Amino acid sequence: MEKDQLSRKLAVILHADVVGSTSLVQRNETLAHERIQDTFRRFSETISSHDGIAHEIRGDALVAEFSRASDALNASLAFQAANISSNENISDDFQPVLRVGIAMGEVVIADNTVTGGGVVLAQRLEQLAKNGGVCIQGAAYETVPKRLPFEYENLGEQLVKGFEEPVKVYSVSLKSGSEIFKPDLKIQSKVEGHGLPEKPSIAVLPFSNMSSDPEQEFFSDGISEDIITALSKTSALTVIARNSTFTYKGKAVDVKQVGRDLGVHYVLEGSVRKSGNRVRVTAQLIDAVTNQHIWAERYDRDLEDFFAVQDEIMREIVSALDVQLLAGEQSRFWSSGTQNLQAWEYFRMARDLLNAYRTENHREVIRLARKAIEADSNYAAAWDLLAGCYFHMEEDARYPKEEREQALKFSQEYAQRALECDPSFADAYSMLSLLCLNSKQFDEATINTNKSVEMAPNNANNLGVSAIVLNKCGESKVALERIRKAMRLSPVYPLWYLAALGQVFRSLGMTDESIGAFSEMIRRDSDSLEGQIGLTEILGESGHIEAAMVSAAEIIKVNPNFSINEYTDNLAYRDPAEIVRFAEGLRKAGLPA
Repeated sequence: MEKDQLSRKLAVILHADVVGSTSLVQRNETLAHERIQDTFRRFSETISSHDGIAHEIRGDALVAEFSRASDALNASLAFQAANISSNENISDDFQPVLRVGIAMGEVVIADNTVTGGGVVLAQRLEQLAKNGGVCIQGAAYETVPKRLPFEYENLGEQLVKGFEEPVKVYSVSLKSGSEIFKPDLKIQSKVEGHGLPEKPSIAVLPFSNMSSDPEQEFFSDGISEDIITALSKTSALTVIARNSTFTYKGKAVDVKQVGRDLGVHYVLEGSVRKSGNRVRVTAQLIDAVTNQHIWAERYDRDLEDFFAVQDEIMREIVSALDVQLLAGEQSRFWSSGTQNLQAWEYFRMARDLLNAYRTENHREVIRLARKAIEADSNYAAAWDLLAGCYFHMEEDARYPKEEREQALKFSQEYAQRALECDPSFADAYSMLSLLCLNSKQFDEATINTNKSVEMAPNNANNLGVSAIVLNKCGESKVALERIRKAMRLSPVYPLWYLAALGQVFRSLGMTDESIGAFSEMIRRDSDSLEGQIGLTEILGESGHIEAAMVSAAEIIKVNPNFSINEYTDNLAYRDPAEIVRFAEGLRKAGLPA
């Protein structure tokens, strides 16, 4: 696939133009430029506050991108109302008035420049709007929740320059006596501020590698991950996940800002220096609200004492935060995966490779995981990593069918082996829940996923997996609680959290919220086939046929051989009606059976 094709995406585009700008410039170029730039600055701020991105200003025009048409409409109508008030305070007649067009279509965004059919269509619709007005394409209009306080005038199908087929167009205004409001659903696409939870909360930042060898980076990362894993086993804490804390890796951080970003009271940071058979670990626990040091220590030890250092650090954290471990949590909290440093190092190298999500890494992951098991045959995490790698292989269509079937058997066998080594190992229960779900053993899937959360109530990824499993097993309300908690524990969450959220919303009949989640997924990754399928299905199911067909076209571009039957054959729901419903939504979008 060529580079320019990779950058294409489906988006909601807003195009705004200043009415009579040429006349204003001819009369007084300096004043006109000043007033137009101020107008676009204010509009850009409004766009940003409504979850949009103002990409560029082209002379007398502005182009912005949104995930949802409702946000684009809210921003446009809010600004038009504010601009009337602003112009009333100008004594002369240099009063910029905008027209706005909103369309959904394919665009290419690069270096803050937006091109493509979506931009052209939005511009054509803007030219149909009244002075100070807003026009929207029919396909985008269909995705706007009807509960919003907008009034629409159907302008019919319009022939617009550059497009062979006529385009259905609506003029939009705010209902009399109504107020603009931001949508209920807030999908967090970056680190944002959070309030502090009631129980003690902590973020463990990646420990710095102070060794001369950069290849020892996995060593410093490993100690950070081990501490996060241990802390996540207790319900007495709120523990931020690795996905979020490792975004600060290699950066100079302001601890108070980290606390505000991640919504935690305490931050642990440290460093590791490994030299020969010696290791030096420093750690400090900081109150992120006051920026005061709660505790700090330096450990100079032989490598054979490395795991004892980790235990000491965790004991200091528990003591400093006055954490009361429940009876069942104490044994899990202090249980160590291995005391064999060589096994631990092999495991860490394999884990990093698997987390890169590259097919070409699978063979090396298996080799390293087996090395870890050779060094310590009772290392539960290594067995589970092996199970996880084979699970990825089973889902990877690039492997032959026979090899994928064999990989599935290995995944099941090794997940069970992990639990034989450590019956409290949460990740193995999570893996088994997915395996049971895929084989349509819904009761077993539910038991295993609940066990994974019981063993590690603060493990964000396992909570996310649990949301997927429980939703398909018919427990969507609990699934919603779990995916929301996962997002709280990992504010910088991976895309698959949004897929889980979108499907849970769909199951609960929260159509607008489901559309928002999948739209945000596509905004963050225009190549996300999973997000595009989810969006197409919910649009088709909810009767937004024109918008669904636009989204379906994006699926065919990525996968010309897409088949509804082939896709739904791999879906596992306790209620078969859910699969029929899913297939019908895709069929309404015009996708081939």
